[in-house]
Amino acid sequence: MAEEVKLISLKGSPFSCRVETALKMKGVQYEFIAEDLSNKSPLLLKYNPVHKKIPVLLHNGKPICESLLIIEYIDETWKGTPILPQDPYERARARFWAKFMDDKCLQPLYKSCWEGEEQEKAKEEASEVLKILDNELKDKKFFGGDSIGLADLAANFIGYWFIILQEVTGVEVLTKEKFPKLWEWTNEVVNCSIIKENVPPKHELATHFQARLKAVALK
Repeated sequence: MAEEVKLISLKGSPFSCRVETALKMKGVQYEFIAEDLSNKSPLLLKYNPVHKKIPVLLHNGKPICESLLIIEYIDETWKGTPILPQDPYERARARFWAKFMDDKCLQPLYKSCWEGEEQEKAKEEASEVLKILDNELKDKKFFGGDSIGLADLAANFIGYWFIILQEVTGVEVLTKEKFPKLWEWTNEVVNCSIIKENVPPKHELATHFQARLKAVALK
């Protein structure tokens, strides 16, 4: 019986990109089911009734939710390029840094680019977490070592989405001068072919952010 793999998600989402990259790293064939978050489908509500969020991976009809958990599932289910280290200690470290990206980096980085009462505080918080990441990279090419791993997939929004958001808003938080190792890492990520094929085109993402800026300005 052939395996049935479907991904309910939203093109252009960094969380979707994480999962699609993991699937392609493993050479898994899948069907992409586009979701409209402004009018959530019965399919999404059926398979992720708790959080009602994308992405959701369906493997032979069984749903797996939350992008980082999905990536671990993919890594354990299919052979091919490893995403997490085999060593238990290194696996734990990879999980720690992946969770750090979501819990500590996402919000301050995003808020640091939008004008408002929280912006200055967010810039300070963003600089602190970027400093931690810059120190963690040391002499490594990727957070996963010589190849892309779980933490690198989790940090994709820093390497691509955030860099474009900075350009659109004119805010400079992550720069080559302040965080040289992290800046070098962003270039490695952007130029990595398996990442490149899953991220939205730069001009489309820039247009999306510009539209958000206008919408906020009109409020």
